[in-house]
Amino acid sequence: MEFFWLPKYGPLLLEGLWRTILLVVISGSFGFVFAILVGLGRASRNAVLSRSLLGFTSVIRGTPLLVQIFLLYYGLGSVFAGTPAIRHSIFWPFLRDGFWYVVVALIISNAAYIGEVVRAALASVPRGEIEAARAYGMSPLQVALRIWLPRALGAILPTLAGETVLLLKSTALASTVTVIDLLGAANVIRAQTYRTYEPLLFVAAGYFVLTLLIEQGFRVIERRTGKAFKR
Repeated sequence: MEFFWLPKYGPLLLEGLWRTILLVVISGSFGFVFAILVGLGRASRNAVLSRSLLGFTSVIRGTPLLVQIFLLYYGLGSVFAGTPAIRHSIFWPFLRDGFWYVVVALIISNAAYIGEVVRAALASVPRGEIEAARAYGMSPLQVALRIWLPRALGAILPTLAGETVLLLKSTALASTVTVIDLLGAANVIRAQTYRTYEPLLFVAAGYFVLTLLIEQGFRVIERRTGKAFKR
C-alpha cells in the first residue's frame, strides 16, 4: 500500500467527510419531522388522508433511492435549468447543486420509511391511556403532544438508530450526481492517482466511525429520554 497521495488529497477526504455529515444531519432532521407528520396522518381516522399517505409511502419504499435521486437531479434539475426565470433567480446557486437534490431525496425517503415506523408505534399505544387523557379534558392536540407521541417515540428510539445508520450508508449515492461526499472524494483520488484500495480504506473507516458515533449518540438519548417517554 502507498500513501504518497495523502498529504495532497487529505483535505479533500475531510471535505467529503464533512459533506457526508451534513447530508445525514440535514436530511435526518427534516426527514424525522416529516416522518412524524406522515405517521400521524397514517394513523388518523381520515380515510382519504391515511390512504393518500399510504400511496406515498408505498411508492417511495417500492422504488430504489438511486432512481429517485436521478429523477430529481436529471429530471427536475433539467426542467429548472431550462427555465430562464429560475436560472436568473437567487435560488439557482442551490438548484444547480446536486447536494440539495440528494438532500430532498433522502428527506422524502426518510419520511416514508420512518413514517410507517411512527404509525406502527402510534398504533401500539394503549387506547385506554388516550381515552383517559380525553376523559381528563385534554384537547386532541394535548393528547397527541403529551401522551400519544411521547409514548410512541420512546418505543421507536432503537429503530431510529438503525434507520439513521442506513441513512448514513445511503449518502454514498450522492457521488453518483457529482457530489463530493466521502465516497466521491475517494473516486476523485482514484481517478487522479490510480490508487483504488487505499482511499477506500479511509472511506470505510470514516463510515465505521460515524456509525459508532450515531449508535453511541442514540444510546445517550435513549438513556436520558427513554424513561421520560415511558412514564
